[in-house]
Amino acid sequence: MKNIFILILLTLSLNTFAKPAYEVLLKQDDVIWGFDFLKDGKIIFTERGGKVFVFDPKTKKASLLSGTPKVHAVGQGGMLDVRVHPSNGYIYFTYSEPMDKYSATALGRGKLVDNKLVDFKKIFTADKSTNDYHYGSRIEFDNEGNVFITSGERAEREMIQKKDNYLGKIIRMKEDGSSPEVWSLGHRSPQGLAMRPGTQELWEAEMGPQGGDEVNLIKKDGNYGWPIVTYGREYSGPKIGVKSKPGVEGPIVYWVPSISPSAMTFWKNDIWLANLSGEHLRRLELKGTKVGKQEEFFKELGWRWRNVRPGPDGNLYFSTDEGRLGKVISIN
Repeated sequence: MKNIFILILLTLSLNTFAKPAYEVLLKQDDVIWGFDFLKDGKIIFTERGGKVFVFDPKTKKASLLSGTPKVHAVGQGGMLDVRVHPSNGYIYFTYSEPMDKYSATALGRGKLVDNKLVDFKKIFTADKSTNDYHYGSRIEFDNEGNVFITSGERAEREMIQKKDNYLGKIIRMKEDGSSPEVWSLGHRSPQGLAMRPGTQELWEAEMGPQGGDEVNLIKKDGNYGWPIVTYGREYSGPKIGVKSKPGVEGPIVYWVPSISPSAMTFWKNDIWLANLSGEHLRRLELKGTKVGKQEEFFKELGWRWRNVRPGPDGNLYFSTDEGRLGKVISIN
């Protein structure tokens, strides 16, 4: 009887340990769009309204940075992604650059000195539009001297299948912004971008309209279809194009209805997605370049998950549209 009681306690303890859990490190009043980790263990993060902060996990304090660029903080625009380059000393930002009645996805970089961004310089600008959404804007490095960014289609559909512009594209350039080139095209609202660890595989996640969210394995010069090939529909109901077409790359996985993936990363050999309308973190079990089992976490919280990234301590960190910066402390 005693052994049975001990077994029950052990089972309850294991179940409690396995239950997904998280810790909120900081709560702000604005969308925390991007974040990354500085070499001293602090976290740099952006608020879509235009501010950039450095958060110290030891003191739990966030310090506002000066020297950041002006942004077009309207609709889905504002201060967007931030990445700390692993070796060259620069911090890279994407943001919606104001241009009178227009705006454009821009990439800039600078160096952090105390609480000031110094020597900031815009190094790339995509095509401008009057529409205030679908900026794309994730940043990734290949550690071979190049930086990739995603550029959304800004609802300029007639331009997406043309290679003479940077709308609806993944763009590769040198780390100083020189030699930009269209790496792939046919993207709608690409807000997830990550290099698979130990490889040169570039993976992307994007939002379709009503349905048709995708995860793609990106090939140089690949055409990913939008708006001629999609599993989504217009918000008013009609079909958009077709579901497949010769010469167009099909997604590794797609969702109907939408989950709105806003960021992606690799953690413990699997893909993890932060989802807005889906209001959850999602794990995609990877088997080579195929997706097996999918799991949802934290849906009961009702949060719009904006970004997700592994930290230097091995934990998975996240941010939300409600202004939370936190980490996952246990998962199944």
